[in-house]
Amino acid sequence: MNADAPAHADAFGVSHVGMLRKENEDHFVVATLRKTLTLKHTNVGTSRLLNAASVPEALLLLVADGVGGNEGGGEASSDAVTAIVEYLALAAGCFNNLDVDHEHEFMTKLEVGVRLAHQRIAAVASQGESAPATTLTMALLLSPRAYIVHVGDSRAMFLRNGRLRVLTRDQTLGEELMDAGALTPEQAARSRFRDQLTSALGGSEMTPSIGLVDLIPNDVLLLCSDGLTKHVSDDRIASILGQAANAEQLSLQLVVEALAGGGTDNVSVVVARILA
Repeated sequence: MNADAPAHADAFGVSHVGMLRKENEDHFVVATLRKTLTLKHTNVGTSRLLNAASVPEALLLLVADGVGGNEGGGEASSDAVTAIVEYLALAAGCFNNLDVDHEHEFMTKLEVGVRLAHQRIAAVASQGESAPATTLTMALLLSPRAYIVHVGDSRAMFLRNGRLRVLTRDQTLGEELMDAGALTPEQAARSRFRDQLTSALGGSEMTPSIGLVDLIPNDVLLLCSDGLTKHVSDDRIASILGQAANAEQLSLQLVVEALAGGGTDNVSVVVARILA
């Protein structure tokens, strides 16, 4: 799915059910947020007026992975994506004239959108049904800065000069035990606690992590569900993202690698190449 992306990015997203699952509980979005002004007639200098009326455009990238084993996981991830898109569509003007003084307010608005999505999903559980839940990793790219909101164990990372940098930290029990020194990274990778979420939309705990990163031309931003990282190493991801290819080709190759590695889970990837 290729979006009508801003000129500063080439973006593409794809999702696959995997080799073993019957349903795909992953959902993703690639979307452009903008406000437009169409100039009809004026006697003001055209270039001056267009500069005054110009507004930025933002690229929204989002991956949500419904929690396996919970009834309604796919619906939860779909609801999360829908709620975020609805909220940002209404609040699209919040990034106009964004500067350092208003950046904290802007990031708070992003968190509000995630919390509204969480409340929508949690409301299902209050109706007596089993509790659905989902991860959510979102990047809002307002060139050159990407604002990251993260819940769960889907990931955001970017490649720069051949080096892959992970922007998010898995919110899992395995990760917490590793932080506490109870497990080594190798033990955590094999542990049954590796996939046990400590934070999820719709779950009993939901703690969004919010951050930002400044991107430069030739950086490649990747959002993915754990269906990719279970089967494709960081080194291999870096090798693929470093190829001279467009976002669609990179996305499709990552999915092919995950399927070749076993494809035990749904796999979703969203790639954005930062252009000059």
